[in-house]
Amino acid sequence: MIFKKKEEIQTKPEIQIMVAGEQHLRFVDEINDTIEKASLERGTGIAKRTHEYIASKISEGKAIIAIDSDSDRFAGFCYIETWNEARYVANSGLIVHWDYRGHGLARSIKLMAFELSRKKFPEAKLFGLTTGLAVMKINSELGYRPVTFSELTDDEQFWKGCQSCVNYDILLRMNKTKCLCTGMIYDPAWEAKKKRPKTPFRIYKEWLEKRKNEKLHFSLIDWTKIIILGR
Repeated sequence: MIFKKKEEIQTKPEIQIMVAGEQHLRFVDEINDTIEKASLERGTGIAKRTHEYIASKISEGKAIIAIDSDSDRFAGFCYIETWNEARYVANSGLIVHWDYRGHGLARSIKLMAFELSRKKFPEAKLFGLTTGLAVMKINSELGYRPVTFSELTDDEQFWKGCQSCVNYDILLRMNKTKCLCTGMIYDPAWEAKKKRPKTPFRIYKEWLEKRKNEKLHFSLIDWTKIIILGR
């Protein structure tokens, strides 16, 4: 009789995702190191921030962190930035530690960062720059649309943040009109337009437009080519 070695069963880790607080400042260095290593791994840019900058986002309640409940280890992170007097908001630095990939954690972190951004800045346009296909997919599911760089913030401080990116020279050569990143934006006005109730005047206007199109279609019919059956 041949006995096969019992395979180790990997269980999904118990991860808590929450708005980061003062108790999470101890993870700042690890967060920054993870962001930097991920950037080098991809060969594309994730803007690196200083220890003080990441710490300030955590202290201000403008960051989302994922923690392994069993080991109390850092698993993922994302923070909120505002530009043009908070008219533009970015969910930046989305990262998942290597040991916790493959569990849909990035999607969950991004969703909570998106909801936090909408709560804190309900009128702001949410935007981002990314080279990651997975992030683009998540953004699309949340309602983001691809746009040209001209539709993003014109705040110079935002673009200065790209200086630590390995592709910054490309951005400069293109005069900040394009790079390897894809620009995406979510405008809350789109949702407001969808939810706008139809007034009697709007209903009547749509009815008139429909009738107009029907008459136009009717007038384009070539009656000489119609064969009348039954004769």
